[in-house]
Amino acid sequence: MKHLHNKTVAMYLFIMLLATFTQSFAQQNTMSDTSKVFELKDLEEIVFYNHPIVKQAALLSEEARARVMQAWGGFDPAVKSHFGRKDFGNTEYYNNWSNELKVPLWLGGADLKIGYDRFVGKYTNPETQTSTSGLSGIGLAIPIGQGFFIDARRNTLRQSKVMVNYAEAEQIKQINKVWFDAVKDYWNWFYAHRQYALIREGADLAFKRFEAVKNQTLLGDKPPIDSVEAVITYQERSLQLEKIKVELINTRLILSNHLWSNRGEPMELPEYSIPQNPVERTGGSDRTQIDTLLANAASQHPEILMLKSKALQLELERNYRREMLKPKLSVSASLLTSRNAFGPPVADTYQLQWSNYKMGVDFAFPLFLREQRGKLREVKVKQQSLNFDIQQTGREINTSIMNSYNKLLAYESQLIIQARSVENQLILVNGELAKFDLGESTLFLINSRETKLIDMRIKMAELVTDYQKAVAELYYVAGTSQNNTQMVRE
Repeated sequence: MKHLHNKTVAMYLFIMLLATFTQSFAQQNTMSDTSKVFELKDLEEIVFYNHPIVKQAALLSEEARARVMQAWGGFDPAVKSHFGRKDFGNTEYYNNWSNELKVPLWLGGADLKIGYDRFVGKYTNPETQTSTSGLSGIGLAIPIGQGFFIDARRNTLRQSKVMVNYAEAEQIKQINKVWFDAVKDYWNWFYAHRQYALIREGADLAFKRFEAVKNQTLLGDKPPIDSVEAVITYQERSLQLEKIKVELINTRLILSNHLWSNRGEPMELPEYSIPQNPVERTGGSDRTQIDTLLANAASQHPEILMLKSKALQLELERNYRREMLKPKLSVSASLLTSRNAFGPPVADTYQLQWSNYKMGVDFAFPLFLREQRGKLREVKVKQQSLNFDIQQTGREINTSIMNSYNKLLAYESQLIIQARSVENQLILVNGELAKFDLGESTLFLINSRETKLIDMRIKMAELVTDYQKAVAELYYVAGTSQNNTQMVRE
């Protein structure tokens, strides 16, 4: 009898020791009540305004516009001047001064030229020699053959303007990719946080149940073995909690990669931050909305816009190469005058007259045109290849949109089934607790059903996470970062 008494006392001491350990462990896993919700719209504001890659993408358009400015340089007026003089043995061999202002014109690829020349000296070429007052002239140089409809400078300018649209489409593509990655990391953080909350809730329930069983054991209402089983359940859930805590910390760190201040400094997601709870959907996925996404993707998808810009660029290049098949025939003419001042009246002989002029005609034509015909053929081949790319890319985009849409439909069905399963499992747990209070059930059955309920709720959180990722993927493959779809709640 004495031996049995000592064994009972030892069991009670063991139970009190377990209670002390579990209480201290439970205190280490308490969460602060100062949590603040970090919503998806908060992430959106930070990413779109402060993310370095988003800012870098904006430079693509600036770079393209800089190329347009360079192309406009081909139409800048240019002034050139040359002066040369030679004196030897008290003889002025030549004293030459030439000046020209050339103004490129858009129409016909012509150049407006205004010049002033003064070529004097004993050995100056008679062909270029002028009077001591010099010779002024104004005229045009017009390519009436090759280059009349399109020349190199106009072709360069038009292509550079097209590439602005290409750069803007590429900018949208990069921004969409950044936002898609950020959304996926956000919902990974949500899943880790939800797992932690559910497992912590299970650990708290296990601890409270252990406290209750311990008190009943000390009063003699429950056998001591029930306290051991209760503490084992708590310890198992505590180990799970420690494991998921590491995942929660890591997902928070990964999400912090997308957080930057407006001064370009990296930011960290605070530990007290928690993700938003997805709101409840009022209905299934709207097929009309999917049709709208398909229609918009066909004309506004960044990949399609980039290919269409490339196609337009090749069309301009093709027109230019066709123009290069024409013979080179250019005419230049200038009216000349010795007048170098236009203020006071002078004799009529110094006015601009049709009888005072100089003109020239240049002609060149390669007999076989192999170079230009080869370049034209190359452009045509590139156009055919690009058309195939446009067809295949459009088909792949439509397929990706439909795949994402089918994922959404599947997740919606799974969420409905899983929600009902969670409700049924909760009924089983409550029923088992009622039977336990009446002495008709065991602690083992309660823990088993409760563990199953926690696992099912974690599975529900996983489905919600996958659904939200599928929503983000749908809009990403459709070529947009806008997300007007309502989200799902457990």
